[in-house]
Amino acid sequence: MTELPPTAPARIPLAGVVGHPIAHSRSPALHGHWLRRYGIKGHYVPMDISPQDLPEALKMLPRLGFVGINVTIPHKETVLQLADVVTDRAALIGAANTLIFRKDGKIHADNTDGAGFMANLRHHAPHWAPHAPVALFGAGGAARAVIAALIEVGVPEIRIANRTRLRAEQLRSDFGAKLVVHDWTHAGEMLEGAGLVINSTSLGMTGKPDSRLPLDLLERGCVATDLVYTPLMTPFLIEAQARGAHVVDGLGMLLHQAAPGFERWFGKRPEVDEDLRQAVLGA
Repeated sequence: MTELPPTAPARIPLAGVVGHPIAHSRSPALHGHWLRRYGIKGHYVPMDISPQDLPEALKMLPRLGFVGINVTIPHKETVLQLADVVTDRAALIGAANTLIFRKDGKIHADNTDGAGFMANLRHHAPHWAPHAPVALFGAGGAARAVIAALIEVGVPEIRIANRTRLRAEQLRSDFGAKLVVHDWTHAGEMLEGAGLVINSTSLGMTGKPDSRLPLDLLERGCVATDLVYTPLMTPFLIEAQARGAHVVDGLGMLLHQAAPGFERWFGKRPEVDEDLRQAVLGA
């Protein structure tokens, strides 16, 4: 009779990213770099899961050894209904990008996009302070995370314009009087006196229409950032830089939003640095 070892070996922790599609994701390169750097015996895998299969998949993943996952389009809103515990910021934003499979069997949902945005801003524009108004193009899911983070740090006013004004009006209803809605046809006017200008639309993204955002009133010395990172220097950032703005690309938001999840899953707070940027850019 073969004897069993006195103690069973610890399970190798698994994490991953769930979306539909998912082949384009750079998260496996990102987390894979950290796993190798810190010598952690774990794996991070991309999983293409359709919306109809998502509920069953979330039940099964913890049984397979998964300690958590990232969530991307089109599942970021749906997982809020499937989670047992939802953080206040995820509930406010209306979406989650990070799930933790707890030892008690419960699914914990959080949103780290806003924290990633602020960390990227502080890293690449440390002189920026939340004293002047902010101008924001776009009113999608990423915009919601950014607005929540800006309100939390004390920005006095967020001017927002979206091609569909109703979506911007909905954000004002959700987040309050600090949001001032501008018509898309006069969006350029909201840049006057703004200390931070943000493009959260897909305009200028590889494969999407060019930016053509009106930047005539952009203040010299303000900070301009784009949530798009393909290409790294978008048409919006190129023009903003030419007009004297301090520009911050969107890749850092992706890198910084990943750190809290990695720490919870693998027990190590990872470092966001140039080596990580290059590993993700080369993926």
